Amino acid sequence: MNIEIDDLTRPAIHALLNEHLQSMYALSPPESVHALDLAKLRQPGITFWSAWEGPLLLGCGALKLLEPQLGQPGQLGSERQGERHGEIKSMRTPAALRRQGAGRAILAHIIHFARAQSYARLSLETGSQQAFQPAHMLYQSFGFTVCGPFGDYVEGPYSVFMTRRL
Repeated sequence: MNIEIDDLTRPAIHALLNEHLQSMYALSPPESVHALDLAKLRQPGITFWSAWEGPLLLGCGALKLLEPQLGQPGQLGSERQGERHGEIKSMRTPAALRRQGAGRAILAHIIHFARAQSYARLSLETGSQQAFQPAHMLYQSFGFTVCGPFGDYVEGPYSVFMTRRL
């Protein structure tokens, strides 16, 4: 498996991200879908990776640099002012290729990259429905724990927020 920074130009990536967005809109009401489209994934501060086995796309994931949170003591992100906080985005493997380790490999790669870039914390938002249980288990296996909303997110019935210090 080859994991590489992706420029988001290949048709296979477009198809996988389209599958991701369609799935998110099928599982959650529109106001609760926080998946990023191609244009938003191309914004500064986001690094996007894809995993390949030869010409076969196995999955993708992204890391978004969040602005340092300057909140009240005890709020997520305010433990140390100015620490680097990243959000994991667009974790997806094609439905036909799940349970082969690509998601685990991409997540490990993102964590390694974040450590090398001196991130202090990684967080994510995922769905609360049963369909998201495999994702919850994956993140928990890497030490992520449930937390409250971070960044611009607000509490809602369709979201689960998770975080871990690096």
